[in-house]
Amino acid sequence: METLAITLLAIDTIVMIVLVLLQSGKSAGLAGAISGGAEQLFGKQKARGIDAVLHRATVVTGVLFFVFAFFVGYIA
Repeated sequence: METLAITLLAIDTIVMIVLVLLQSGKSAGLAGAISGGAEQLFGKQKARGIDAVLHRATVVTGVLFFVFAFFVGYIA
């Protein structure tokens, strides 16, 4: 049981790393920092298409990571 939990945790970790690396950046240096303030002031449109899917998948894998980590800690 412990081996299965550790394997699932490792797979989830790899998938989460890949999903984070596939996402587009939120800012581009100093120009992004300046426009980021404007986005907070005037509001920003929600991500569409593949960015939304990647964001949701990253959230799901993050939650699964914590669940698997607590489970591995509990059974170890």
